[in-house]
Amino acid sequence: MKRTSYLRWVVGALAFAVLLRSGTDAATPAAAPLKYSDPAPKAYDLSARASEIDPRAQPHPEIDFLFEKNGKPADTERAAVDTRVSPQGKLVVWLMGYNQSLFERVNSYGLHAIQVSYANGWFSKLNKEPAPADEQYLGKIRLEATTGINASDAVEIPVPDSMQERAHQFVKWLVKSNPQGGWAYFLNADGNGLDWTKVIICGSSHGATSSARFALQQRVDRCVMFCGPRDQYESWQGLPSATPANRFFGYSHTLDSGWSGDHYPRSWILLGLNKFGPVVNTDEAKPPYGNSRRLITSAEVKGDANRAHGYVTPNAKSSPRDASGNYVQDDVWRYLFTHPVEAVGTPVQPEAATRMNLRQK
Repeated sequence: MKRTSYLRWVVGALAFAVLLRSGTDAATPAAAPLKYSDPAPKAYDLSARASEIDPRAQPHPEIDFLFEKNGKPADTERAAVDTRVSPQGKLVVWLMGYNQSLFERVNSYGLHAIQVSYANGWFSKLNKEPAPADEQYLGKIRLEATTGINASDAVEIPVPDSMQERAHQFVKWLVKSNPQGGWAYFLNADGNGLDWTKVIICGSSHGATSSARFALQQRVDRCVMFCGPRDQYESWQGLPSATPANRFFGYSHTLDSGWSGDHYPRSWILLGLNKFGPVVNTDEAKPPYGNSRRLITSAEVKGDANRAHGYVTPNAKSSPRDASGNYVQDDVWRYLFTHPVEAVGTPVQPEAATRMNLRQK
């Protein structure tokens, strides 16, 4: 039954999404601007357990998705907003573990931020070598984990345990728990889900890859991909997209094995990001980086590919600062999250040096 359900979804999704794949779009018409009503503006850091917010939530031990590990909560979700900063009316949904440095950065840009606990622990168990013949094997799992759609035979993830519904339930909780933060702005008109056109979906590595897969399915304001997407043996990155291609932004270090192995550059080409400019090295260029969607850095990491993998994501301990104490990558991060999507670079041909068929050794 799952296979039939997925095929029905594919037919409908392709019929709609093919209309949007061709390239750029105009900015989404603006709603009434978000304004705070906070008598004592400040930075808020909030948390709650997904299992307590939504009684429908279930653990999935078969894919290492638990409510408790070693006697400690494993389903805590985090949110942050700074009501001292003029709001942009955009919600960052982060698909990795809580990252205080990233949340502080995006809050300083006037963005709200949440990190949700959802069934994402499957990767270490279900990522296979050699790759399955199905070139959408991992993509189907990502789709089911982020949306609850019955897309994969490898997992059984119901809607309440998907990222999409966990984010909805968490924002509903925030509406009541932190009215000063104006979280109701991100619910849709019916109140039965988020208004995803106001959402910036993002992550690093595994999270960047799932962010991209979700953005192909669900139109979002933008998709920010740190050190990703991977799934280098798959073709889902080239599927018709509900989110126009100019709304995808990627950033990688050149010593990251995902970059040197052509995982990320291949995915960026399949997503059509070469239509908005060449790959730009942020060590050599200044904002707005030719309005490109493909940014890289070759900053010093002592030749360590693992360090390079995490370098591009904000980190209080390892992200370098200048003599004034400012993060040296802050211009890049600000660009990724706030650059106007309608401002795009000059199209270029896909880079001939990028290997597009990584199944061939």
